[in-house]
Amino acid sequence: MRYLPLHFDLKDRQVLVVGGGELARRKVDLLLKTEARIHLVAPDIDARLQERLGQAPHQLTLGKYHSAQIRDSALVIAATSEPRVNTQVAEDARANNIPVNVVDAPDLCTVTFPAILDREPLLISVGSGATSPVLTRYVRELIEQVIPAAFSDLAKYLAGRRARLIQTLTQVKQRRRQMEDFLDSPGMALAMQRQDAKADDYLFATSPAPVSGEVYMVGAGPGDPDLLTLKALHLMQKADIVLYDNLVSPGVLERTRRDATREFVGKRSGNQSTRQEDINNLLVRLAREGHRVLRLKGGDPLIFGRMGEEIAALIEHQIPFQIVPGITAASGCAAAAGIPLTHRDMAQSVRMLMGHPRDGQVNLPWKEFSHDNETLVFYMGLGGLATICQQLLAHGRAADTPIAVISKGTRPDQQILKATLETMPGLVARTQIQTPTLIIVGEVVNFP
Repeated sequence: MRYLPLHFDLKDRQVLVVGGGELARRKVDLLLKTEARIHLVAPDIDARLQERLGQAPHQLTLGKYHSAQIRDSALVIAATSEPRVNTQVAEDARANNIPVNVVDAPDLCTVTFPAILDREPLLISVGSGATSPVLTRYVRELIEQVIPAAFSDLAKYLAGRRARLIQTLTQVKQRRRQMEDFLDSPGMALAMQRQDAKADDYLFATSPAPVSGEVYMVGAGPGDPDLLTLKALHLMQKADIVLYDNLVSPGVLERTRRDATREFVGKRSGNQSTRQEDINNLLVRLAREGHRVLRLKGGDPLIFGRMGEEIAALIEHQIPFQIVPGITAASGCAAAAGIPLTHRDMAQSVRMLMGHPRDGQVNLPWKEFSHDNETLVFYMGLGGLATICQQLLAHGRAADTPIAVISKGTRPDQQILKATLETMPGLVARTQIQTPTLIIVGEVVNFP
């Protein structure tokens, strides 16, 4: 992230605008909303600009720009059609450590103007580092469709109740939860309808109860953050602490609340793993301390995730919890690879199996896997791939049975290898494919 998005308070502060045409007018129209004092300098000034800035506290200077005019400015904007002048303004601003924006010249800027959705006092800005203004406007329009104008009334209502809420609820954690509960209640709609007194019944309805902890067991899916469920995203934004494992992709982790504490509790190759008993105890302890804990697991938490042990610990200690299923790797990776797990003519059933070797062995009921019309899906089976292929061949599967190994399925760096039971171990050894992987065996691999 090269640009840090900030909201700049310009009220009663001087902003120097160099330029007197249409480019300058667009910037001035926006600056006037901030109640800044605008000093505009240009040899020729558009009549509409003269009308807008012709009265105090603003100032118009008819003439060429010179470096001394930059003094005492909180922000400088160069909006002329002369590249030489724009460059000089940018150099002067940088020399004086003053933020500068040069219209249509991102390389000269130290600040850029985002596309703005104004629901005063709620402001939403979208930026692309000045690389694609059309895209930022397009994204803003998408946001406008889901953020109605009445959010302005909601924001004003909450701003007006802030002092009272702080006085009523002295703990930050209590206030946060009270606000979250309010935004999930009918009080939110009442505030947006300007029925403030009725909204107060929800915001200040009860005396503050002791803060109690809760655990959210959320499936993170196979890696693509766009595959998260809406409920998962909602709880990911509420949690104070995030406990995640190695199968949770960086993109998914970025969707958690920005100020939440993140703690890795998984296993990475070559390193000692976190004991399951320690994870269970940690969940209980954090919840008892009053935290909302997000237990984020790759795929679906109830499929090969050892969540049953964590649930048992929470039940034993009477810790409230919620479970949110996720798209399991079998579904997500197969879809990303274009492989149907079942097919009317090729496979009438599918089995999901743990392929991770224990003590060097993959112990499974191999005799049951000889049917050609069944798809087999092996989770975490890369280390046991040679054994899996060998056992399937030994128990009746044909040497030319199709098999796919999918690495980092659904992610931008996804890799798919297709071969046969006989040739796949050698292909993987030559390719040096990376974990996490999913293995699919069956005729569906070669569909269509």
